[in-house]
Amino acid sequence: MPSFASLTSDAEADAAVIGGGIAGLSAAWELCRAGLSVVVLEARRLAGGVTGHTTGKITALHTTVYDRLRTEHGEDAARLYAASQSVALHRILEVARDLGTDCDLERRPALTYCEEPDGVEALRAEAEAARAAGLDASFVTETGLPYPVAGAVRVEDQAQFHPLAYLRGIVEDLIARDGRIHENTRVTEVDSGDPCRLTTSAGHTVSARHVVVATHHPVFDHAALTTRLTQHRDLVIAGPLPSRRDPEGMYITREGGKRSVRTTPLGDGRRLLIVTGEAFTPGTGEDTEAGYARLRSWTQERFPGFEESHRWAAQDNSATDGLPLIGRMRAGGENVYVATGFAGWGMTGGVLAGRLIASLVTETEEPWAALYDPGRSGAVLGSASAFLKTQWDTAKHFVKDRLETIGEGTNGPVGALGAGESTVVRAGGGPCAVHRDDQGELHAVSAVCTHMGCLVAFNNGERSWECPCHGSRFDVDGEVLQGPAMRPLERRNPADLDLDGRPDA
Repeated sequence: MPSFASLTSDAEADAAVIGGGIAGLSAAWELCRAGLSVVVLEARRLAGGVTGHTTGKITALHTTVYDRLRTEHGEDAARLYAASQSVALHRILEVARDLGTDCDLERRPALTYCEEPDGVEALRAEAEAARAAGLDASFVTETGLPYPVAGAVRVEDQAQFHPLAYLRGIVEDLIARDGRIHENTRVTEVDSGDPCRLTTSAGHTVSARHVVVATHHPVFDHAALTTRLTQHRDLVIAGPLPSRRDPEGMYITREGGKRSVRTTPLGDGRRLLIVTGEAFTPGTGEDTEAGYARLRSWTQERFPGFEESHRWAAQDNSATDGLPLIGRMRAGGENVYVATGFAGWGMTGGVLAGRLIASLVTETEEPWAALYDPGRSGAVLGSASAFLKTQWDTAKHFVKDRLETIGEGTNGPVGALGAGESTVVRAGGGPCAVHRDDQGELHAVSAVCTHMGCLVAFNNGERSWECPCHGSRFDVDGEVLQGPAMRPLERRNPADLDLDGRPDA
């Protein structure tokens, strides 16, 4: 991705987009094409967050969403969902073609499968629901995978691509249309007046008639959307595969902690096999290294000879009623829009969000706007159990983690930490997160998340502190890696820690 300077002075635009992932850049591009002046404000680097860690599937088959949609929301909702996701898929194909973007775009079938016989009935129902919703779906028992399955839902003519290569084309066209982009520009305040007024951490302001909050998790949450979102993180491994062993499709199963399989061109007669799984809630203290080991073992068993060449992780959030939240953030003002809750399907979701928000701004509303409206009627009531569980989990972590992680004698001495290890102790009157790096140096920061005060836990596979309540992530020195937190964890002096024994109570 090209680089852009940070904002160094006050600015004005018809529309300001906060966030430079696929949702934000798609919205900015669509608005710019509609004739609006646009400025994109990205806190770090373009596509450096969730978008930069996706596996790049473009499909309207989202595991087993259609049977649930027609049961919980009705057949019309399922049809609108299928139509809107399909429109997003074709929008990507159209844009890549029109801009002449080389982004490894390939048409492939998408399959949701099960290996265990007890999952077949649900997949037969999903195939029928997806077909009724308008997709070219069928139930099959044979796939291109090198291992047997009990059954699968297959949808033809879906796609996959390299998302950053695609977005580079979007960015270049946006700049050619006089759009503006500023990286390393963190927006810290949004005043939803007319015009709206945005303030950055450097003290500069941006005035805009319309504001799009496309920060994955909404960092400006006037509508309390946080209470309707859950977070999960998936591990990813990849390695070369001879082209003759390509399973020629995009596959996903919910079995075994979820597994997603696809390949992408690598050259020299090879493909890159990409396998995702081991979903977990960030900040819950999961042994991430053990998760990587399980994912590697699963892949080597099913693809003999596989050798891992890359690994990373991706984070997603989901709305409690199962539908993305795209549209006006009405509690934040009529001209503030949000896009979030893509549930792991952010490639079609992000492109859909850009198109839908642009249609709202230009008053050419899409037929599925009400389906995704953040203020939709019954969104909380219809998913009351999931909503209440989310609130309970947040409250539990807020209280329980304080009792268990910083109680006397529960964490062991800081001085006993080995290279790569971490702990949370009480020091200086508050919870302190401590990590010893591979060179033996201690890094100490406050363990209190700057978003809403929950305690962070360490991710040993990615060497990051993570919040279990809303998914904020920080590096070992407390710098924000992922929101909704906007401020770093307060640094502590390791010299003030008790290195000899129990946590300082």
